[in-house]
Amino acid sequence: PMQIKKIHHVAYRCINAKETVEWYAKHLNMQFVLAIAEDEVPSTKAPDPYMHVFIDAGAGNILAFFELPNSPAMDRDQNTPAWTQHLAFEVGSLEELESTKARLQAAGIDVIGITDHTIFKSIYFFDPSGHRLELAFNTATPAMMKQLDEVKWDMINEWDRTKKAPKHAAWMHDGIGFVGA
Repeated sequence: PMQIKKIHHVAYRCINAKETVEWYAKHLNMQFVLAIAEDEVPSTKAPDPYMHVFIDAGAGNILAFFELPNSPAMDRDQNTPAWTQHLAFEVGSLEELESTKARLQAAGIDVIGITDHTIFKSIYFFDPSGHRLELAFNTATPAMMKQLDEVKWDMINEWDRTKKAPKHAAWMHDGIGFVGA
């Protein structure tokens, strides 16, 4: 059967392509890779000029944006809380997370966190188009990941029946019941 190799790119809309490229380079050290501009959408043939920019998100991952000047003003799904849809990027150390938080705040960007999720620590902030971003540093032990792996199907099945948060991994938030070391 077919097997996905990796994410080729993930595409979102942005308000201004140039500002977006410059912001990601300045604040997250993500370099501009490629620009594609068309007057017609290749897949649908719609006459809708766009600028499509591609940014290096590390390890062969590409984050892309479309600027669509002829579409209605950009908005977000008002029925989904602003914290829900986000892009999370992994960083290599807690020091990187802390120093990036300080740099973002010094640049006038509001940052939430450092939030401790037990298996990772993260910060949250918004890009100029209003996309919520997360930077995360993994802190999980192999024992933690093994325990989470063992309960994932029980958790999703219980959630599917009840729509209430299963307690199989409550130790991640209350510190009680983790059996690993």
